[in-house]
Amino acid sequence: MQIGKFNTLTIDRATKVGLFLTDGNQDVLLPQKYVPKGYEIGEEISVFIYLDHEERLVATTLKPYVQLHEFAHLKVNYINKFGAFLDWGLEKDLFVPFKEQANPMEKDKRYLIYVYLDDQTNRLVASSKTNQFFETKNIELEPKQEVEVMISHFSDAGINVIIENKYKGLVYANQVYENDLKLGKKRKAYIQNIRPDGKIDVVFHPIGVDNIEPAAQQILEELRANKGFLALNDDSHPEEIKTVLKMSKKSFKKAIGSLYKAHKIRITPQGIELVS
Repeated sequence: MQIGKFNTLTIDRATKVGLFLTDGNQDVLLPQKYVPKGYEIGEEISVFIYLDHEERLVATTLKPYVQLHEFAHLKVNYINKFGAFLDWGLEKDLFVPFKEQANPMEKDKRYLIYVYLDDQTNRLVASSKTNQFFETKNIELEPKQEVEVMISHFSDAGINVIIENKYKGLVYANQVYENDLKLGKKRKAYIQNIRPDGKIDVVFHPIGVDNIEPAAQQILEELRANKGFLALNDDSHPEEIKTVLKMSKKSFKKAIGSLYKAHKIRITPQGIELVS
C-alpha cells in the first residue's frame, strides 16, 4: 500500500468498527463512518491511505486537497511547540515541522507547500521550502505540449506556475488575458519555450495553429451574444481586444483571418460582423 495516495484495495471482511481492506499482503481499516452503502465482500474500492492520530495505517474515502509528491496552497489550522498543522481535508491535520518552514507560519494564513514521506517516521509531512523539490535538469517537456499547472504566486514578471507537480514555470504578464486567476488554482496550459538554463515559459492558450480554432470559436460565440457584431478589427488596440475577448491581438488577427476565409464573418472599418 502506498501512503499518501489512493489505493485500489479489496474488501476482505466487515467488523463493528468498519471494513478491513487488503492488497493481498497487508490489511487496513476503513472506519465505519466511511463505509459505502451496498458494498460486497470481495469487491474493490478506492481509498486514500495515511496514518491516524495513533500513527496507525488507516483508509478513508475522503479526498484530501493534496497527495504525496504534490504542491498545494493550504491554510494553517494551529501551531504548537512541534510545528504547524495544515487543513488538507482530512481528520488529522498535515504536519509542517519548524525546520521545514521557509518563514515562521502563522495561524489562518495560507502557504505553498510540498508533501513528502518522512523516512524516519513513515508519515506524511509538508514543507514550505519548496525549491528543493523542483526538477531542474531532466526536463521531460516539449514546446506546445499541453500540461496541467497550478498558480503558485504572482510577481512583477507575471504568473509563476508549477507544471505537473515537477517543474517551475512562468507566464509573462503580457501573455495573461484573464482576471480570475487565484493562488492554488489548477488549469490547462501550454509549454512555450524551454530555455538552456532550464527556465520554462508557459502560456494559457494553445500555441500556433492549434490556437486558431479555439480563438475563432470564441469570437463566433461572442458575436452571437452581441447580435452579430463586435466593434473590433485589425486597428483595435491590444488592450481593447484583451478586455473583450481575453486573447492577444496576434491570436485575434489569426482567428478573424481564419473566419474571414471560411466566409463566416465580414471585416468592416467599424468592426467584424457575423455572416448570416
